[in-house]
Amino acid sequence: MLVNLKEILAIAEAEKNAVGMFNATGFDSLQAIVSAAEELNRPVILAHAEVHNVYNDISFVGPAMLAAAKNAKVPVCVHLDHGVSLSMIHRALRLGFTSVMIDASALPYEKNLQLTKQVTATAHDMGVSVEAELGRLPTGENGENTDVKAEEFYTSPDEAAMFVKETGIDALAVAFGTAHGFYDAQPKLDFGVVKACAESTRLPLVMHGGSGVNEQGFRRAIECGIRKINYYSYMSKAGCEGAQRAVSSGKIKYLHDVEYAAMRAMKDDVKRAIALFSYHPA
Repeated sequence: MLVNLKEILAIAEAEKNAVGMFNATGFDSLQAIVSAAEELNRPVILAHAEVHNVYNDISFVGPAMLAAAKNAKVPVCVHLDHGVSLSMIHRALRLGFTSVMIDASALPYEKNLQLTKQVTATAHDMGVSVEAELGRLPTGENGENTDVKAEEFYTSPDEAAMFVKETGIDALAVAFGTAHGFYDAQPKLDFGVVKACAESTRLPLVMHGGSGVNEQGFRRAIECGIRKINYYSYMSKAGCEGAQRAVSSGKIKYLHDVEYAAMRAMKDDVKRAIALFSYHPA
């Protein structure tokens, strides 16, 4: 069942938990994500990140994501993750994506505001939800390190309230200590930032860089107002390890057997993540 982000986040808000967003970089991960959600009977967000477009162009993987969502037994949102260029956002809109993220967080506040307002006006006219971001993570979308110190770029609750009011977005990604990619150590998360932003914006909040957060961290973030959790790196790692095990077994002769092993490993990891995000606070 294809839905937009606003609809799927309303489910999370009603249940006081979070919906997982998983990047579908190919057909194996796409199958893993949708089948995991169906087995658990939970809503899910399928995403194509602009940074991943080099591996599978949106014109190729996008229609498959939309077909899978329409045929799914659970609510599925098809989302453009970290859209940094207007051209990619417009491509997603033309294909029929039901949600787009405009990521202008690296730009000055006024430019971020201007671009977000522009994208929101266009997307809302098409019934498409919009996510934006305030603050910055200490790593880029590919997991590469930057010169950013996490605590220097936490989202300001007051600024977030003004931003949400002026743009009319449907979800806000906030910076509170997480990072993209793999973690060398457990991140130090400032849940006060999440709680204050949730109170000031009255909007569903998004956690980026969620893969390495521990169970307690996820639960506390959800209690404070996180309603969407982006998860990719460790799902991808699970698939890579599944493929490596298949090859090292010496029994595999066909690529499709390796791909199937990767899909099964990713599916198991996605099921674990979805179950964790479905946590209901006491």
